[in-house]
Order: sequence, then structure tokens, then C-alpha cells
Amino acid sequence: MTQLSQLDAYFTAHRDEHLNEMKEFLAIPSISSLSEHKEDMIIAANHLATLLKKAGMENIQVRDTAGHPVVTADWLHADDQPTVLVYGHYDVQPVDPIELWHSEPFKPEIRDNIMYGRGASDDKGQVFMHVKVLEAMLQSPEKLPVNVKVLFEGEEEIGSVHLDQFIIDHKEELKADLVVISDTGLYAPGKPAVCYALRGLTGVQINVQGPKGDLHSGIYGGGVQNPIHAIATLLASFHDEHGTIQVEGFYDDVRDLTNEERAAFAELDFNEDDMKAEAGVSELFGEQGFTYLEQTWARPTLEVNGVFGGFSGEGIKTVLPAKAGAKITCRLVPDQDPVIIVDLLRKHIETHKPAGVEVEITEFDKGKPFITPMDHPLIQAAGESYETQYDEKTAYIRAGGSIPIVSTFDEILQAPVILMGFGLSTENFHAPNEHFHLDNFDKGLRVVSDYFTRIKK
Repeated sequence: MTQLSQLDAYFTAHRDEHLNEMKEFLAIPSISSLSEHKEDMIIAANHLATLLKKAGMENIQVRDTAGHPVVTADWLHADDQPTVLVYGHYDVQPVDPIELWHSEPFKPEIRDNIMYGRGASDDKGQVFMHVKVLEAMLQSPEKLPVNVKVLFEGEEEIGSVHLDQFIIDHKEELKADLVVISDTGLYAPGKPAVCYALRGLTGVQINVQGPKGDLHSGIYGGGVQNPIHAIATLLASFHDEHGTIQVEGFYDDVRDLTNEERAAFAELDFNEDDMKAEAGVSELFGEQGFTYLEQTWARPTLEVNGVFGGFSGEGIKTVLPAKAGAKITCRLVPDQDPVIIVDLLRKHIETHKPAGVEVEITEFDKGKPFITPMDHPLIQAAGESYETQYDEKTAYIRAGGSIPIVSTFDEILQAPVILMGFGLSTENFHAPNEHFHLDNFDKGLRVVSDYFTRIKK
């Protein structure tokens, strides 16, 4: 019996036990953004360390940071074989609005072979999947075919604010030949995908100050600049009528898609009508000259996330407000630099600032875009491993979202990052009724096992 056959039998025999253990892990309310859950974060980190000890990993540590703990471990006995760093996060999003949940978010339930609970898909369920792969392999006679290090953090949902420094400080300890992350998803149900690129992220808040206080619109209206009018003018200046960003220099460093990438995107069974239905819109809208997948995976954006100012209560109040503002984020693509983009935004805002107001700009956290070449052997090997379990050709895709720490792995460790996700876009991560299809959990165990065996020298 081959090792993969032994592993398959192990996963089958221990499935009920593993699912109960997953429930125990998901039941810990590890919400990183809320201070009242600080102790729960420590409990979750220690629980994860216990799971790693049971799996047979070594040098397990729960490491303090200036924020929530980092959990590390390793197993380094595969002589002359590659070293894999497995990354994931054990923190989760808040559960509000709680009234929309059909079951309690931290009392996980299985219904119709689907695990419901906060963190089931993003990312505790997928982290747990990796721990069980390590356990199964270390229980087998052949042990792990490659060396493995793990790095599980508790701050991904708040921007991994302390992980960059941890990686810099422990660069040699974390050194690896590749990084494997399961925090993305399949292209569609039953359709596996290896994600080889992520967009970066940056943003600003624009605060517009007009008069020293709210003014009576009958006395001052028409003679004093209205900050809401000013912010509306600024926001309108960011795009033309077709959605093309009008910030000078914004597109200068954008890396063009290769012909191979365009062909790969075109092969995907993408249906615009399905996307309209999913988004609940009558038509799609975006930068001209690009398909929807190209617009959302490989082109940068500038989005207004919120606008505020003036009176918004019941009825009407004839006031000329003193202040207004907006929050803006930009999704960035290779080779855009978030620092340069913020500078361009500042220049654009200063150039287009209406008369009669002062503008203050506050910067948000920044994350660089990331890409590993689609034809990299380790990317292709991941696709081959997926195809052992899914009766579909693997799609090689980009993702429109951002995982800021990925670019740090790329830059500091200088190792290819392999994004092997098993979630689905419909699984309500960050929303009520988050869930994880256990068919993909089962397949994921076997895909990752195959991958570790496949990349052995």
C-alpha cells in the first residue's frame, strides 16, 4: 500500500473524530479586532499548539507579539528535501449582525455535509485541514516526505499588523523553499484553482473642512462653499464616465497580462449573467477594453467605500455643514507601489480641491501586490495535485482580493508562494452563516498530501 493510500484510509477512519475536533477549534471566539476577546485569542493559540503536538510536530511555540500570539512549529527530518512553510490564521471576523445567523456562530453545526460556524472557511477550517495532513503523514511509516514549518498568526483579519516584523526578526528560522497557504478558494464548485497573483491594497480618508461650524443655509447658502459639494466634486474627478481612473500616473507601472494569461482566463467558464445575479445588479460596469475577469483580477481600482457629512436624520435640516469626508481604497496590481499610489492621490486631490475648503488626508495600511509566474513548476505541481481529487482541469487564476502578508513572504523569504484554497466564494466568510463544504475539506486533505509527496525530490 502506498503512503497516499494509507493516508486516504486514515482520513476515512478518523473523519468523525476530526470533525469533532474542528468543532472544538471553531467554538473558540478568536475575534482579533475586539479587545474583549483578547483572552480568547490566547486560548485559540494554545489550542492550536495542542493540535500540532498531537499531530507530531516539534519545537511548538506560542510566541508573544505586540498584538496577538503567533504559533510556530516544525518537523525537519527529511534530509535533502525541500522545506515547506505552511501559513494560516486562527483569528476570525466579528459575527454581527448576530440576528441573521441561523445557528450560533461559535456553536458549530454540520448540516447537509456543511460545517457552519465563524471561521469554518476563513481560515480556521483550512488551517485545521493542514494540521490533520501533518498528523496523518507523521503517523504513517514514511513520515513527512518534505520538511515542514508552520506559522499561524492571530491578526490577519486586522491587517497582520505585527507579522511583518516577526518575519523580518525570524527570517532565518522561517527560511523555506516555498510557502503554502490555504486562505483562498476554488474557482467554482467542483472546479479547482491555483491562485498565482493577488492585488495589493492602499487607501486614504479625505476630510474636508469648510466653515468653523454648521451654517444656516438660508443666510450663507450660495455664498460659502458647501463641504459636501466639495467632496462630491473631488470624488467625481477620480473616474471618467467609463470607469477609467483619472489620477495622473496611476496606470504607469501596471504590468500587462501575458498572452498565456489571457488565454487561460478565456478558457474559464465565466458567465456574465451569473455574475449579475450573484451581485444583484442589472449590468456590469468597469474599465473598457478588458473582460470582467481581467478587470477584477489584473487591473487596479479606486473605490469610494464611504461618504459622510451633514444631516442624515429623519426629515430635513436646512444646514450648510462644516465638514464632510470620504474613505477610498485602491486595489493594486504588479508592479504598482502603494507608497507611490498614495503620493499620486495626494497630488490629484490637491490639484482638484475646490475653493473655500481645506483638505486633510489620512493614510490607511498598505499591502503590496503579489505574483508568482503561472508556469512556475511548483504552481503547476499544485494544479496536478488538485486533479487527483477533482474531475476537472485546474484553473490558474488571479484573485481580486488581498492577503498583505503574502508580499512579505515573497520579499523577505524570497520563496514562491503557492495559494491552494478549498473555500467557495458563496460560503459567507466575513458574513452571517459562514460555512465550509466538507466535501472540499475531505478532498483538501488528500490534495495537500499529494502535493507534499509530489514536490519531493
